[in-house]
Amino acid sequence: MALCLKDLEERKEQEAGNRRSIEQAANDLKAHAIMSKRQLSDNMTELLLLLQEEESLAKNFIDEKTQQAVEAHDKQLESCREKLAALETFSCRIRQIQQHSDPVKFLEKYTEIKKEMQEPRRLLEQWHPVPLSFEHILNHYKHFVTALQSFLQKPLEARLKEDVFSSLKATAKKEPGTVLKTMSPVDRLLFLKHARSPAWEYDSLHPRLKLSGDRLVVSCNWRKIFYPCGPQRFDKLWQVLSRDAFLSGSHYWEVDLLHAGKGWWIGAAYPSIGRKGDSETCRLGWNRASWCLKKFDLEYWAFHKGERIPILVEDDPDRIGLFLDYEAGILSFYNVTDGMAHLHTFRCKFTEPVYPAVRLWEGSIGICKLT
Repeated sequence: MALCLKDLEERKEQEAGNRRSIEQAANDLKAHAIMSKRQLSDNMTELLLLLQEEESLAKNFIDEKTQQAVEAHDKQLESCREKLAALETFSCRIRQIQQHSDPVKFLEKYTEIKKEMQEPRRLLEQWHPVPLSFEHILNHYKHFVTALQSFLQKPLEARLKEDVFSSLKATAKKEPGTVLKTMSPVDRLLFLKHARSPAWEYDSLHPRLKLSGDRLVVSCNWRKIFYPCGPQRFDKLWQVLSRDAFLSGSHYWEVDLLHAGKGWWIGAAYPSIGRKGDSETCRLGWNRASWCLKKFDLEYWAFHKGERIPILVEDDPDRIGLFLDYEAGILSFYNVTDGMAHLHTFRCKFTEPVYPAVRLWEGSIGICKLT
């Protein structure tokens, strides 16, 4: 009886805690909604200011080009006026010499005037003003407005799904009022029943990588190491496969990423993955023969056959667990650092032996010794 009452009290305490958590979440949500709308207004105001600035820049551009063209035309008009005045002067002089009775003087004056007229005539014949058009500017902004209208015609929810940066936020995918049910710490013990400590294979190791004595840690080496150039060795990509392959059953291993730097790829691959060159057939996660979780800088992605899925990671993991169920066709990734938080699961029908695999950018990656 006492044990039953104790169990009921613990359940009541748990439910009371759940109620407090939900009430706090509701209050936080309301405050967050107010803040989000305020930030949205600020963003829209900034967008309007940017559009106004863009309009001003475009108009200034038109004014500047127009002013340059008008100034050039003014100079051309002034030159035309000067030449018209000169031509009128020639006309007056010709009319004057027509009154000379002496034919010799008439011929001399006429020849002199005709010679003076040759240079202005040559210059006048070369003038061809080119009209200035702003059609290209109008078309530029017409295309911009058309693209914006096409974008905004899509429903907001559809646009958010297509937006990579929005999809990085897990809450954008959840229904309102979703409750996250966390896993108990005992769940890791269930995985550890299938624990493995796969060692890395020298024959696949890239020449810029080196292994520790126990073959559990692979690290970058900035000087090339002269390994035997066999058919299994990666010669361009800094990758390595494990010595151990899994053909059936369930297997769990953990990867230490504490010293892996800002970029890494961890996952699994078939032995048929390409080894020579850096094409997609060789890259971890870019073909049908491999699966991986990739981190670069602050972004996380799940990769298979070149298709990438953004992954939300609350806290950068120092250790990630990988669980493989060969018959079920499951390869899952868990953030061991964050209480076994689930990161991603690949589902497929495995048809070849599966090898743990990694690719490095810098630093080192180690297999945790679980067995």
